[in-house]
Amino acid sequence: MLLPLLPRPARIIGLALLALAAVAVSPVQASASEQSRAGATHHWAWPIATPRVVLRTFTAPETAYSAGHRGIDLAAAQGATVYAPAGGVIHFSGVVVDRPVLSIEHAGALLSSFEPVTSTLPAGTVVHRGDPVGVVAAASGHCASSCLHFGVRLHGQYLSPLNFLGGIPPPVLLPTRAFR
Repeated sequence: MLLPLLPRPARIIGLALLALAAVAVSPVQASASEQSRAGATHHWAWPIATPRVVLRTFTAPETAYSAGHRGIDLAAAQGATVYAPAGGVIHFSGVVVDRPVLSIEHAGALLSSFEPVTSTLPAGTVVHRGDPVGVVAAASGHCASSCLHFGVRLHGQYLSPLNFLGGIPPPVLLPTRAFR
């Protein structure tokens, strides 16, 4: 890196630009403190039984309207039981366009969503971590084969569900020089 060769003001500007670039491409769109307050401490349970195979990972969109993959796809057979990843209240259970969708409102303004999932639980039903909440419905075009799409939103912004399942280590900033 050429930053150590630059005069001090240029190094500071260069480091600031690097920090901004890192934030701009980060797949997590909510701050670490927001996630911490929302419960992103790895106490969520997986919504399906083992074996758990992630077919497609989360890809953050550049903007709210850009292309991206706003969740993870898990291999799941049609009829497989879907479990609540954390306690909450059923927010929605029904069909959106042509897909059965289930969403759960959790503490800290978090909303998890699952598709294609059919459920007999009506909106307003209280669920606890690990409770069966529905079953994987017939493939609806989201995946080439049967799968469960699992998404998480915080204040309307999508996050990777792996943040809540312990699949992504927290970022650590390291100093670039020794401090005196």
